[in-house]
Amino acid sequence: MIIYSPVKGEQISLERVSDPVFSQKMMGDGTAIIPSEKTIVAPISGVLTTVFPTKHAFGIEGDNGEEILIHIGINTVELNGKYFTLHVNQDDYVKQGDPLVTVDFDSIKKEGYSLETPLIVLNTSNYKEIRELEQGPVDQLQPILELVE
Repeated sequence: MIIYSPVKGEQISLERVSDPVFSQKMMGDGTAIIPSEKTIVAPISGVLTTVFPTKHAFGIEGDNGEEILIHIGINTVELNGKYFTLHVNQDDYVKQGDPLVTVDFDSIKKEGYSLETPLIVLNTSNYKEIRELEQGPVDQLQPILELVE
């Protein structure tokens, strides 16, 4: 099963993320992207099980049972939704590529926040392996993770 990049940018290993909750894989395995474009899209098709009121994070339960968390930036919950324009609601069904949120990353960076955007497989234990397919530059909707059952 393949997970696709929700945004164009630079893919880095999860271990390099500055927040230990992600880098130590406390929530699950995955990868991270430093975005270079403003629109975050659904990396898979499924139901938005969680849309944080602060608009910085999304939980998606995919059509194949995969549970994905997209967390935009580090500590951006503190912005309380500032610089985030939401395009979806919790419990919406989204197709891969549907816009979730548009983000003013320049303003977030100016306020001193990291743009590192972890993409976590919350149900990591359901898979034999979570395999990163890329490192470095990635395009939106480029395959970035393989979930091996």
